[in-house]
Amino acid sequence: MGSNIEMSGESSGSKDGRVRNVEEAKVSSHDTSKRKRADGMVITSEEGAQLTKQSGLTNVGAAGDNEVRAMHNAGDLNAHLDKNDEKSSQQITDSTSKESGAMITSSNTSYSPTSSDKTILVLKDQLRRAKIYIGFLPSRGNHGFVKDLRRRMRDIQQALSGTTIDRQLPKNVHKKIRAMESILTKIKQVHDNCAAAIDKLQTNLHWTENQLEANKQEATYAAQVAAKALPKRLHCLALRLTNEYYTSSSNNKHFPYQDKLEDPKLHHYALFSDNVLAAAVVVNSTLIHAKKPADHVFHIVTDKLNYAAMRMWFLANPPVKAAIQVQKIEEFTWLNSSYSPVLKQLASQFMINYYFRTPQNKPDRNPKFRNPKYLSILNHLRFYLPEIFPKLNKVLFVDDDIVVQQDLSPLWSVDLKGRVNAAVKTCGEVFHRFDRYLNFSNPLIAKKFDRHACGWAYGMNMFDLSEWRRQNITAVYHYWQEQNEHRLLWKLGTLPAGLVTFWNNTFPLDRSWHLLGLGYKRNVNPMDIEQAAVIHYNGNLKPWLEVGLPKYRSYWSKYVNFDHAFIRECHIHP
Repeated sequence: MGSNIEMSGESSGSKDGRVRNVEEAKVSSHDTSKRKRADGMVITSEEGAQLTKQSGLTNVGAAGDNEVRAMHNAGDLNAHLDKNDEKSSQQITDSTSKESGAMITSSNTSYSPTSSDKTILVLKDQLRRAKIYIGFLPSRGNHGFVKDLRRRMRDIQQALSGTTIDRQLPKNVHKKIRAMESILTKIKQVHDNCAAAIDKLQTNLHWTENQLEANKQEATYAAQVAAKALPKRLHCLALRLTNEYYTSSSNNKHFPYQDKLEDPKLHHYALFSDNVLAAAVVVNSTLIHAKKPADHVFHIVTDKLNYAAMRMWFLANPPVKAAIQVQKIEEFTWLNSSYSPVLKQLASQFMINYYFRTPQNKPDRNPKFRNPKYLSILNHLRFYLPEIFPKLNKVLFVDDDIVVQQDLSPLWSVDLKGRVNAAVKTCGEVFHRFDRYLNFSNPLIAKKFDRHACGWAYGMNMFDLSEWRRQNITAVYHYWQEQNEHRLLWKLGTLPAGLVTFWNNTFPLDRSWHLLGLGYKRNVNPMDIEQAAVIHYNGNLKPWLEVGLPKYRSYWSKYVNFDHAFIRECHIHP
C-alpha cells in the first residue's frame, strides 16, 4: 500500500502537489475500476477499499483528521461556530470542501465519501441538545425560548429529512446551523448546568420526602381520630337504647341469675367498655362456643353516659342461661384520687396542659398517646380487679375488641404456678419487647428491667386474684404510677404499666389462645385465625369502623344480630 501524504507542516511548494494528488485521486476513482495486487490478482476498487480498512492502513491527513475530531467534539462546537459566525454560507461551504479534500491517500488508497459528512453529525448533535433543553424549559417558564427552539428544531429536522451525506443537504444548511447554535447558546446562558440541575432535583426530592413524611403523620393522626371517634350509627344505637331504658317499665330492669355473680366456682369475665355493640359481640361469641353456658358470668363495667344503653341491650337480649351484671364506675366509691395515683394524675394541671393545650392544627408525632381513652378510668380498672371482685378467686379479663372462637372453660384449670397473670407472650414481634415501651435511659428502668425481655398481650388475660391479694400487686402498680407522674418512664397507656406491674409474675399461655393483629396487620394467616381461641382487633382498624379491614370483618360481624330493630333503624350493616 502506498505511503501517506501528510498535509500538516507541508511547504508552500507542496500545495500544488496536494491539488494534483486530489485531481489524480478523483480521476483514479472515476476512470479506473480495477487494480492489480503485487501477486498479479485483479481486484476492484471497492475490494481494495475493504482490504485497506481491514488492514488498518486507511490513512488520513493529520490536519484533516484533527479538524474532523474538533468538529465532532461538542464542547468545541460553540467556539468553532462563534469563530466563523461572520463567514458567509459560501465561505463555510468552501472551508468544508477544503477540509474534505485534505483526506486523501496514495494511488493505492480509496477515497472515503463518508469522511466529509461531518455537517450531518453537527446537525444531529444540535438536535440532541435541543431535545434535552425542551424537557427543562417549560418548567422554568421560558416559553419564548421554547417557541424559538421548536422552530429551529423543525428547520434542522427538515434539513436532515432523507439525507445521508453532506452533498444532499440544502444550500442554506450552515445558516440553519448558526441560527440553532445561537439559540442553544442563549439557552445555555440562562439555564442551569448539569450540576445545578442535579442540585435542583435533589432539593425537589428532599422536599417531596418531607412532604410525604408530613402526609404520613397527618394520615396517622386522622386514623387515630377515626378509630377513637364514635361512629354516628353506634351513637344512634346508644341513644335509642337509652331512650328505651328510661321509658320502659321498672319491672323489666332486673337481670336473671343474680345469685351467680359471686360464686367462685363459676367462670367469671371482666369486660370494661363504653361500646354496646362491641360488648354484645364478646358475650355472644363466648356463649356460642361455650360447652356449658350456664357456668359463665359476665361482669360489664361502663361509664354513666352508656350505662342505660348497656343495660337495655342485655335486658332486651339476655344471654341464654348465663349471668350478666352491668355496673358504672360511679358505683365504686372507693376508687378516688386519694386512693388511686392515676386518678390524681388525670386531674393534675400537667395532664390538662398535655391534653388540652396542644395546637389542634399541629398533630403530635405520637397522636395515639393523646387518645382521650387514656383520660378514662375505664382503661385503668384492670389494675383494680381484686377490689372490684372481692369474693372471686379467678377472673378472665377481656377487651371489647376481641372475638371468642372456642370454649374458654379450660383456662380456669390452668396452673399459673404462683404467678398472678397468664397471657400470651409476644416474643416473635420486635416492637413488643420492653425497650419499645419503657424508657431505658432512665436509671430506675434500666436497673430493674431487661430491655430485651418479651412483652405479653393485654386483652385476654387470666388473673389469679387470690395470689394478687397475697402479693399486694395493686401496691406495686401504685408505686410505678407515682414514679411515672411526669411520664418520664413511659408514655400513656396500660400495657407499659402492666409490664412493670407484672414483671416476673406472668405465666405464658400457648399462642393459640390469643391471636393479635387484626386491627392493623393486613397479612394475618387465615389458618392462624381459624385455629385461634380468641382473635384480637388491637390497633386502629376496628371491625365496627369503616376504616376496618374488610377481609377480617366477617369474623366479627357474624356475631351481630343485624335483624334487631334498633340496629336496622340506625342503619348498621355487615
